[in-house]
Amino acid sequence: MKMISWNVNGLRACVGKGFEDFFKKIDADIFSIQETKLQKGQIELNFDGYQQYWNYAEKKGYSGVAVFTKKEPLNIFYGIGVDEHDHEGRVITLEFDSFYHVTAYVPNSQSEGARLAYRMRWEDDMLSYLKGLELKKPVILCGDLNVAHNEIDLKNPKTNHKSAGFTDEEREKFSILLNNGFIDTFRYFYPDTEGIYSWWSYRFKAREKNAGWRIDYFIVSEILKDKLNDAKIHTDIFGSDHCPVELEINLEE
Repeated sequence: MKMISWNVNGLRACVGKGFEDFFKKIDADIFSIQETKLQKGQIELNFDGYQQYWNYAEKKGYSGVAVFTKKEPLNIFYGIGVDEHDHEGRVITLEFDSFYHVTAYVPNSQSEGARLAYRMRWEDDMLSYLKGLELKKPVILCGDLNVAHNEIDLKNPKTNHKSAGFTDEEREKFSILLNNGFIDTFRYFYPDTEGIYSWWSYRFKAREKNAGWRIDYFIVSEILKDKLNDAKIHTDIFGSDHCPVELEINLEE
């Protein structure tokens, strides 16, 4: 199975920059997007052979996630069942025969840690949610997780230790996630590869200089380790300040 995840940073803008061409060319079994910045009815996308599911933020022009899947899921869940988190359109879970597929757009802790305390509560509740799913079947989590885990995961770590997405607190929560039986699939295949990122600021010609961060992931339950085939980051695809990430996994569905 081929899975794609892409923070499109405004789907309508991304559609104007080649989103549909990439979608059709990559031919994923499951294609997830984050930060759609849409309300229901603001866009119509129809791809032959795909079911589509959307979770919108109550706040207009903010957040939002969607999933396109060739195989119809057994069940669809929106949010994580915690009221504090479930008004911003950040999570969709699809249940299939042998796994759960979770798409997430993790809250940014914002400058000067304005939302860091909230982000910590999110992390704890999200981990509980994932472990609850895992009691039934393995989990594949993808999306913009808004954290660069280690110094290798961003161009300028020394000047960013207090920046949103690279605080000690956020990095520690990511370590806790992995220590609870999950695998960062890109690092599983490429543990020492440097200079591969998934997000670049629009400022200071960051993408041109490859001054980026790796904050978009596919995370899987450890039990799926032997089924992993490859993980990719499509740094050559434009249309957003993020690029798509990919997981290839041997799952019979």
